[in-house]
Amino acid sequence: MTTEVRVPTLGESVTEATVATWFKKAGDTVEADEMLCELETDKVTVEVPSPAAGTLAEIVAQEGETVGVDALLATLSEGDSGSASAPKKAEKKEDKSTESESAKPASGNSGGTDGGNIDVMVPTLGESVSEATVSTWFKKAGDTVSQDEMLCELETDKVSVEVPSPAAGTLTEILANEGETVQAGGKLAVLSGSADGAVEPAERPDGDAAGSTADEPATANGGQYTTPPPGRDVEDAPSAKKAMAEKGLSSDQVQGSGRDGRVMKEDVARAAAAASSAAPAAASAPAQAPRAPVSAEDASREERVKMTRLRQTIARRLKDSQNTAAMLTTYNEVDMTEVMALRNEYKDEFLKKHGVKLGFMSFFTKACCHALKEVPEVNAEIDGTDIVYKNFVHMGIATGTPTGLVVPVIRDADALGFADIEKAIAEKGARARDGKLSMAEMQGGTFTISNGGVYGSLMSSPILNPPQSGILGMHKIQQRPMVVNGEIKARPMMYLALSYDHRIVDGKGAVTFLVRVKDALEDPRRLLMDL
Repeated sequence: MTTEVRVPTLGESVTEATVATWFKKAGDTVEADEMLCELETDKVTVEVPSPAAGTLAEIVAQEGETVGVDALLATLSEGDSGSASAPKKAEKKEDKSTESESAKPASGNSGGTDGGNIDVMVPTLGESVSEATVSTWFKKAGDTVSQDEMLCELETDKVSVEVPSPAAGTLTEILANEGETVQAGGKLAVLSGSADGAVEPAERPDGDAAGSTADEPATANGGQYTTPPPGRDVEDAPSAKKAMAEKGLSSDQVQGSGRDGRVMKEDVARAAAAASSAAPAAASAPAQAPRAPVSAEDASREERVKMTRLRQTIARRLKDSQNTAAMLTTYNEVDMTEVMALRNEYKDEFLKKHGVKLGFMSFFTKACCHALKEVPEVNAEIDGTDIVYKNFVHMGIATGTPTGLVVPVIRDADALGFADIEKAIAEKGARARDGKLSMAEMQGGTFTISNGGVYGSLMSSPILNPPQSGILGMHKIQQRPMVVNGEIKARPMMYLALSYDHRIVDGKGAVTFLVRVKDALEDPRRLLMDL
């Protein structure tokens, strides 16, 4: 039987890779999950494991060749590695039957007549996120749980992640308590037995029960592995060796994310970036000012609460934005009379046809998309000494949640109509407030709108969301006396604020952008005519 080895999914917006290294040659005998080759993209290095035990019959894509997603890399003749290959495949299939889609048991120990133990592991946390904090346990040791029932919630820098039970059974031990920091692929708890019957222990590809020793490396979701036990010899990726030599790093200075803790090329890049930023940050960071003395009476009435990881990240990114960009804010005001009239006239028909309310955010989103086409530098970003212009608009909509400010992104907002924009805003806003947003939904924005008016803000200076170069601040609509055709009339007015990176956006461009937004809102027909 012949099995095809194909290029796996490479990640968001990545469609091709280069074959960097083949670890096997045609004719070699391989085991299931043994690494066959390594692919390199412009972002990460991807290892390709063998889908089954057998013999590597033919290598189709040679080292140095560029391959697309799902392209054929090689062919494998199954069953040629020995008679044990068939049982291994059956064991692997049986192991997967006990796993849920969102959390997979990494190892199991024989539990005697009570069945096997299953480790509850930290799931994949997302691109570039390697650790999380255990925020809440919904169950305690000794509780009986059903499969897929929520056990605990983890909090990362960006989102909350729920961890379901991989099987029915009893939660025998909690290894990471609330408030503790855990690594991706780390062990959270141990589940034993089954509420409905014994749970078979998970099997390793070589047929031995996984987790037979406490310091065996555990497999995390996505094929990534934790660091191996000390003293174990692991061959680093060839591209990683080259990168370490160029940057003067040794393997013990780099935390590996590959199989069995193998150091990959992107691990070296992260270690080098951390080393280069640590010294300047330590030298330039101002010393934390000591607290003023507090009387014993006042101290007894204070409450000290540790900042959540999300709040710490918000604080750090906002300060980094101020330290990095040459940020400047310019203001204007818009008469909302025509938009309000148009909205009042069509809101009932709009709701009836599209199933969503017609709000002001779709008008502002469309107006910004039109203005960004005329002033593209506001939609651009700086990358080293280059300016990257975006021929699309991924609109970030700042949303307040009980745990802090998040910015879900509406992709290709410039290609959407009013109804699609309103639906996307409503859906992502609800998911943000429920803590259900994924990190992918908050990445890739090119421009941001922040509506402080919903909280009653009359005027403010929004802070940039790096690496973006512009953010529009909306504010409350307030009746103010305005001179209209020589007469003083009360008009529903809103102040607009555009904060921008003055390194690439000049004052003329910023003012032009605001004026175009103002014109489109004061005469919404301009949006329909693309003027």
